[in-house]
Amino acid sequence: MESKSSARFTLGKQSSLAPDQPLPADGDADGSEAIDPRVRLMYMANEGDLDGIKELLDSGTDVNFRDIDKRTALHVAACQGRTDVVRLLLSRGADVDPEDRWGSTPLADAVYYKHHDVIKLLEEHGAKPPTAPMHVQNAREVPEYEIDPKELDFSNSVEITKGTFRIASWRGTQVAVKTLGEEVFTDEDKVKAFIDELALLQKIRHPNVVQFLGAVTQSTPMMIVTEYLPKGDLRAYLKQKGALKPTLAVKFALDIARGMNYLHENRPEAIIHRDLEPSNILRDDSGHLKVADFGLSKLLKFANTVKEDRPVTCEETSWRYAAPEVYKNEEYDTKVDVFSFALILQEMIEGCPPFPTKQEKEVPKAYIANERPPFRAPTKHYAYGLRELIEDCWSEEPFRRPTFRQILMKLDHISDQLSIKRHWKK
Repeated sequence: MESKSSARFTLGKQSSLAPDQPLPADGDADGSEAIDPRVRLMYMANEGDLDGIKELLDSGTDVNFRDIDKRTALHVAACQGRTDVVRLLLSRGADVDPEDRWGSTPLADAVYYKHHDVIKLLEEHGAKPPTAPMHVQNAREVPEYEIDPKELDFSNSVEITKGTFRIASWRGTQVAVKTLGEEVFTDEDKVKAFIDELALLQKIRHPNVVQFLGAVTQSTPMMIVTEYLPKGDLRAYLKQKGALKPTLAVKFALDIARGMNYLHENRPEAIIHRDLEPSNILRDDSGHLKVADFGLSKLLKFANTVKEDRPVTCEETSWRYAAPEVYKNEEYDTKVDVFSFALILQEMIEGCPPFPTKQEKEVPKAYIANERPPFRAPTKHYAYGLRELIEDCWSEEPFRRPTFRQILMKLDHISDQLSIKRHWKK
């Protein structure tokens, strides 16, 4: 088993052979950054930050650093189709054929994700043809992500996140396990939701999205296994801390927006979370946030909008964070998540949930009437356009709400302005 100090990282797309595992890193949530430079190299390879990569390598960071799953920055860049990053890493001495724990090489990953320019570049540098990954040809065959339930130790299990997940031990690591018991197999809606969530989790891999590790599907009870984040969810954190300083609120907002932008820009099918609220946003060991719980998420498969098969009930979602079009059971798109995001961002600054004095069932009626939670915090807490951003995000008309790509640009600007202000105060 790896020591606790061993850096491990998970981001972007997965290995072509199997999923990788999460990163526990040291740090805190006071707004400071405490990320291992080698891990930052993996982040930057994922994002395509050439200047940042050059700076790290010039300072002595190992270009061939491997995470706990033996993946390198070259694996990450190949998965993401970052041809310029692949070229840079190779020019700085990156091994062309490193194998991860499943035997997948950067070339194998590039072939799997059909990044033809990366394939050509790696082959020019002598990469060996990959061994074809195993694919399930028959429904009776065991999926690659299948976990033997005997490997899951529930002896010290406790319930977490609204009782949906339990903690278990898997291969010496604490994990979160979502179980579909035999008693609900007669409920077609719950079975479908479980299968849909599993299908979604296999598609997503990003530093600000909770990591899927595997599943139990060949026996009952069926289970979905994800990384366990012991620092808990954002709801508990806000209940403990109250209103956050603007710098920390914006830092957290950037984490959420990065994860959501990744989901919304997923190709070929955008992913709508549809249940974005503080209890579904978890904190990792480095103090960063990760979007979690995809039980109500939707894929935009054939159209630009989706509609629920039946009205959503208050037992399934928190109406305090749901966009009015969901409550009215209308067609909706990715902008429902933008609406929810605005409420969460305001809550981090105000220190209280949306309309805290209203009963849950009354809140969506207020949204439909175009009422929004009041801004009571000092005006300086909403400086540099932060209030305007929130108001744009919870616009009554979905098409007027910005995309998360646009939100990120505005938050980056606000973050820069706050940093400048903090610098001059020193």
